[in-house]
Formats: sequence, C-alpha cells, structure tokens
Amino acid sequence: MTNASRRQFLLRTATTTAVLVFQVGGLASLLITNAAPAAPGKPETTSATLGFIALTDAAPLIVAKEKGFFAKQGMTGVELKKQTSWAVTRDNLELGSSGGGIDGAHLLSPMAYLLTTGAISKSKKPVPMNLLARLNLNGQAISVSKEFLSDKLTVKAPVLVKTVAKKNATGDKFKAAVTFPGGTHDLWMRYWLAANGVNPNKDANLVVIPPPQMVANMQSGTMDTFCVGEPWNERLVNKKLGYTALITGELWRDHPEKAFAMRADWVKKNPNAALRLLMAVQQAQKWADNPANTSELAKMLAQDKYVKASVDDLLPRLQGTIDYGTGKVVKNSRYKMKFWASNASFPYKSHDAWFITEDIRWGYLPSSTNIKALVDKVNRADLWRAAAKANGYTDVPTSDSRGVETFFDGIKFDPNNPKAYLNSQKIKAMK
Repeated sequence: MTNASRRQFLLRTATTTAVLVFQVGGLASLLITNAAPAAPGKPETTSATLGFIALTDAAPLIVAKEKGFFAKQGMTGVELKKQTSWAVTRDNLELGSSGGGIDGAHLLSPMAYLLTTGAISKSKKPVPMNLLARLNLNGQAISVSKEFLSDKLTVKAPVLVKTVAKKNATGDKFKAAVTFPGGTHDLWMRYWLAANGVNPNKDANLVVIPPPQMVANMQSGTMDTFCVGEPWNERLVNKKLGYTALITGELWRDHPEKAFAMRADWVKKNPNAALRLLMAVQQAQKWADNPANTSELAKMLAQDKYVKASVDDLLPRLQGTIDYGTGKVVKNSRYKMKFWASNASFPYKSHDAWFITEDIRWGYLPSSTNIKALVDKVNRADLWRAAAKANGYTDVPTSDSRGVETFFDGIKFDPNNPKAYLNSQKIKAMK
C-alpha cells in the first residue's frame, strides 16, 4: 500500500468511526456513533419533596419512586407526600419544603399559572412555578347521579338544559362538583355545561370537593354531577351510585391534564437535580404506558399509601375498558389515559395557552393577562427536551405548539389567536 493510499484508508476509517471529543459539565466525553448520551451534571441535592393526590394520573411520580427511576438518577432522597386536596397542595407549594411544605407536585396544569400570578396563593403574592412535564393525556370523566339515568346524558346533551331546570325548580339548585376553582376539572365541567346551553355561573351551583371524597358525597346527595380523575368515576359505577356521562377525551381528544411542576426557585437553585427528576419521570411515563406493566401499575397504585383503592376500581380504565354504567361498555377506548404515547409527556405551550384563556373566560385571571409571556415564564419545554436528550429519546416534538385544537362542539382554539376563541364562546364570565 502506498503512503497516499494509506492516508486515504486512515481518513476513511476515522470518518467512519466518527469519534468526537467534547465537553459536558466540565468533563471530557466521547461521542461515538450510537453511544449512550452523556449524563447531566452532579445533582446539587439528592433530595426533593413532591406532593401528589390520590389519583391514577399521579402514576409517573409513584412509578419513578417505586421502580427506582429517581434513585438511578442519583435522586435517592425523593419523598412523596400524599395531599388531601388541591387546596392543601397549593398551600404546601407556597410554603416550600423549607417551610414544612413541598418543592413540587403532581398538579392540575392551570394551578402552575394561577400560583405564579398569585391568583390563588393564600398570601396573594406570586409563587413562581416551573411546569416541567405533562403527566398524562385524557383519563378524566364527568359522572352523574343515578337520579338522572333516564336523561341519558352524554357529551352532546341538548336535554341537559331541561335536566338542570327541572332540578332547579325543586328549590334545590343543580350541583356540579369540581376539584379546584380554575383547575382542569372545573374547566371540563364548565365547558360541558356551557356547550350544552347551561350557564355554570347562573344555572348551576359549582362546589369544590377533593377527589377521594367525590363518591361519598354523591352517595350522600351533596351533588348531582362531578368531574374528577380516576379511579373515582369507575368506583361510582361499581357501587351503582351513578354513571359516566362522558370521558373528557370526548370533549377534547387527547387533551392535556396533570403536570409535573416545581417551585421555580428550587429549579433555579438545583438545575441538575431538576433535570434528573425530569429524566426519571419521563422513564416512569414510558414504563406506565407499556401494556405489559398495567396490571402491576394497578396493584402499585392500589396501596393505601398511594390511591387506596381496589384493583377493580383501577385496572379497567387503565386498560382502556370503559363501563359507562348505562349498559354501554367500550373496550380499547381511544380516550383512555396516556402517559407517554401521542407525546403525552411533552408540555406543549399551546395547551397551556388554552388553560390560561379558559381561566380568563371564567374570571379567574384578568382579560389583560399577557398569555404568551406567562406561558414562556412558567413552561419549561426546554428542560423537557434536555431531559429527553439525556435519556436518549428521539421521539421529541420539534414545535412548542400542537396547532389548532377542535372541541366536540366544533369550536376551535388557535393558540395564536386566543381572542377569537373567547369571542366564539357565547357563555363566559370575564373580568
């Protein structure tokens, strides 16, 4: 082999092996074709206190703890603390762990924004939050008392106006239970009522009930309908106390739901630890979405320290089997809860723009709210992408927007034009 040929051979070999040296976190690393991505820097702390509510959609945090995903990321001191209500979650986030509260939580997505603006904090002062991931799509439901079985209420329910009027005529106003003012369940309930001609502020009485107490309150006659996550809709059907009028995915297919959010000051102080928490949550979401793990997931969640429900209440809807309690049973429902599929984990900014717009619609936030600026302040899609890259995931959305969304009543939400959406809604209570 001539010297020229040898040089060409070595050049081709070097190009083929594609070995590059670069710096990550101050350490020299080798990037080789198909090599695992470099880990993030050493966590500033190995501890974090995270809150959760007894709901199926808290699964990613519970799985990350139980299956050791947090520990594998060096976050060996993560503590999960069950919260009795979303109001308690709010209060503990305002306190922070240094004040005896929590650093982050399984959270109603809009709460991250309502806290950041100070709209719901006890002190009325801003509690800046970072929304790091969406925990799930779909998986909530609106349930109705068995008193209204003959009304056959579904997602499209023209009879709902008469149902509500008939109940109101008795002198006992139609009661609709939600889990937190301005939260996702409140917004799903309001959307359903308003789209079917019922003004939720005038024709109904919206009451706040913590998720685990929904079924007991329905049994005692405290409400006529409620919106909540699972397994409480399934338990209502199993106890024959009512029926499922709709799965919220029927309102808006593959809608965003809960979030994984942290206090912004915690993330700023512990950027590597935050990234590692997020990596573990993403791994847990993939695990939870694998059908091979669903039975184990149901047993895990059923424990008293977590959801405290029977596997019979948890498993069917996790598997996509929806018994509406009316004789209608759907298997492999397109509206079942998703933890990773369909980009369920990615925190689309366009979705948060809808949450803020709806909170404006119902007067929880002022109409002067700069929606884009608020979303950009709270939503950390950039950290989500960094965590996904560190995990070696390639199925990562390239845009922060999922585009124009269409609801069951034909109304469209263009994240670039929230005003047009608000103008299209006939029933609203804006400040």
